[in-house]
Amino acid sequence: MTRVAHAGVGGWGKNVVRVVGELADLAWICDTDEARRTEFAERYPGARVTGSFDDLVADDTVEAIVIATPVPTHYGLAKQALEAGKHVFVEKPPAMRGEEMEELVALAEARDLALMPGHLLLYHPGLRRVKDLVDSGELGEVACVYGNRQNLGVIRSNENALWSLGVHDLSVILWLLGEEPSEAVAHGMDYLQEGIEDVVFCFLRFPSGKVAHMHLSWLDPHKMRKMTVVGREKMVVFDDMELERKVTVYEKAPWEPASTYGEWRTRTGDISSPKIPNDEPLRLELQHFLRLVEEGPGDHREARDGLAVVRALDRLTTSLRTGAPA
Repeated sequence: MTRVAHAGVGGWGKNVVRVVGELADLAWICDTDEARRTEFAERYPGARVTGSFDDLVADDTVEAIVIATPVPTHYGLAKQALEAGKHVFVEKPPAMRGEEMEELVALAEARDLALMPGHLLLYHPGLRRVKDLVDSGELGEVACVYGNRQNLGVIRSNENALWSLGVHDLSVILWLLGEEPSEAVAHGMDYLQEGIEDVVFCFLRFPSGKVAHMHLSWLDPHKMRKMTVVGREKMVVFDDMELERKVTVYEKAPWEPASTYGEWRTRTGDISSPKIPNDEPLRLELQHFLRLVEEGPGDHREARDGLAVVRALDRLTTSLRTGAPA
């Protein structure tokens, strides 16, 4: 089994370390909080526990490091691990500036190390089915994609709704469309904490003519995790809040102008919901990372996809601050 060290067991990190412990030889657990160190030392008696990340990179028997610490620490820790010759899985986003992410990708490529951002939704069986529908052409030519990620939820102080929520939908949009935006526009408001937008609306235009929209909010009466893809032949909705119908395909499309009134008629056919496997996305994601460690990073696609996401976030942030397209 691959020998792995894990950093960060608060919040989402406790879920990540659970799966790492099931799939790999968990050598180290690192966290700055003493109470958490004590708790996880009891849970994983076979792992060494420390408050210093230096201990992880100094262990020559460790092949890979998983980083699930607060976002502002991701870049520095990932860089330190790569420089020490470790494969790196780092939660999203791996960096908060495009230049930093470019540096991480260059390091990984130069040393032939896996650098994999934690874009969890790319491993969700429901969204994998949506990707198949897009790539197969079953939807027809895709016109637009839009996402809704809203909740009266956790209000963060070290990142705004764009960087906390938007990175999920943005990673999916770029993956589905297979291109980077030519124009990025974002507008938002900081109602609760000055300078930290809790409501953000984003618009993306792509070189192919496709467009995408994201509604991101911590201030909403509805908990929504939904993505809609509009094709010229069919449309599909991924709704992660649905227990049974995660994916719904609608055979609906504009058809032809009516000769009488000159208005477009619509074609309406079947509505179907394919069976989606109940596999845990986090487990699928980390299994993929461990395969990269064992077999090699190949073309570094995962790292480059992560770079595209951070670059788009960078541009949306510029628009958010200036009020102009970026």
